Amino acid sequence: MSVQVLQEFFVVATRKLKAAVEVATAREVVRSYSSWVTAPTDVDTILRASEIAEVAQISFWDGMILAAAERSRAATLFTEDLNDAQVIAGIRIVNPLL
Repeated sequence: MSVQVLQEFFVVATRKLKAAVEVATAREVVRSYSSWVTAPTDVDTILRASEIAEVAQISFWDGMILAAAERSRAATLFTEDLNDAQVIAGIRIVNPLL
């Protein structure tokens, strides 16, 4: 898991859900999952994210998540933000809402 995934969770949970999660609750979830963060964000991750975003024609922020997933050797990324069954940077995208 990457820091970007936890950032995305926090924003979605506290601002985008119809039944938004309390900020303190979301913060506790982030804290509880922090030990799962295995992909550091460094300059190489940022550069790789920009390459992925450019080639795949996606946002830089989605590129950051994919760059971190790639660095962690993830095979699958669950997200509603990208196209289901698409493969980007060798990572299969699955939309869990379909």
